[in-house]
Amino acid sequence: MKIPESFNRTWAPGILGILRMVIGFLYLQHGTAKLFGLPHIAMFDGIKLFSLLGFAGVLELVGGLLILVGLFTRPTAFILSGEMAVAYFMAHAPNGFLPILNQGELAVVYCFVFLYFAVAGAGSFSIGTVCCNACNKKQVGG
Repeated sequence: MKIPESFNRTWAPGILGILRMVIGFLYLQHGTAKLFGLPHIAMFDGIKLFSLLGFAGVLELVGGLLILVGLFTRPTAFILSGEMAVAYFMAHAPNGFLPILNQGELAVVYCFVFLYFAVAGAGSFSIGTVCCNACNKKQVGG
């Protein structure tokens, strides 16, 4: 059974927007856990702001919020994709080649989902889309 192209055209932007919001919310939690201890994760206790994990927390907090609301989605997603690639190769890959064995699956998934957002944009329900549609201008980083 083939799904009609009109179905895809109608629903794809909305599903992309929902995916973006869910991923942004999940990613935001990594930043709040590192910087504010909410939710509390013991391994993040005592992280200094001016450290590699502190910098990652800032990227996750600010980037997660921008992805969640859909503002500057493409450049933000590109930066976060790079962050996740670095995180994978620094923290996970030294523990073995396969992501399932080195606990790097989530970093890989985030990396490629953010790379997709960098190419596809924000989809529906984004501040960039709403603001620009109101002004009849090109979407801001969406």
